[in-house]
Amino acid sequence: MIEREFVSQKMKEYRIQEVISENLRNVGLSHATMIRTPLGEKIIVFTSKPGLVVGRKGQNISKLTKILKKRFKLENPQIELSEVESPNLDARIVAERIANSLEKFGSKRFKGIMHKSMEDALASGAIGIEIKLSGKVPSARGRSWRVYAGYIKKCGDVAVEQVRKAYCTAKLKSGIIGIKVSIMPPGIVLPDSVEVLEEKIVVSEAVDEKEGTEKDVEGGSGVKAA
Repeated sequence: MIEREFVSQKMKEYRIQEVISENLRNVGLSHATMIRTPLGEKIIVFTSKPGLVVGRKGQNISKLTKILKKRFKLENPQIELSEVESPNLDARIVAERIANSLEKFGSKRFKGIMHKSMEDALASGAIGIEIKLSGKVPSARGRSWRVYAGYIKKCGDVAVEQVRKAYCTAKLKSGIIGIKVSIMPPGIVLPDSVEVLEEKIVVSEAVDEKEGTEKDVEGGSGVKAA
């Protein structure tokens, strides 16, 4: 059945993205897509740091190509890199940055890390952003923290299709901290947005026939006044 082929293809793409995420950590990875070409499978990796993904003399790309070829039995996988223009508007990259900062500085500065990421996203033009942390932060008891700013949709087609969401984890000595980032990028047209158009008022000047006749007489146009 053709439906099963679509499902198996999507599952394969999802597993490939998982393998790429496991092998390319802390390099500003956003997501990856796979395209079938006559020469083989073409995998496009979107990242904010293409140089780190390539590695020294292309070691990381060569290693990743061998892993994908062996695990998924790809004939001729071609990995192409695409740089993300606005990293602060990509939920995956923002979540990874927060995880790296928590692993580097610890959980005591988690509020500053969350607010800094939120301000950077808003400065880049985001309509709204929401960041959630869950885990043993900062005490030994599990808690949840949430910061948000701007306007962000929670339900409807816009929340499902337009709002960018990402999940990430930070491994600390106290335990694993879950990170969830939701960003509403600029340029989204909301269904409830209303634009009021102002009607133009046309002002017409009234012409006095009597004054116009007298002016004609004074000018010698040959029109006699009654």
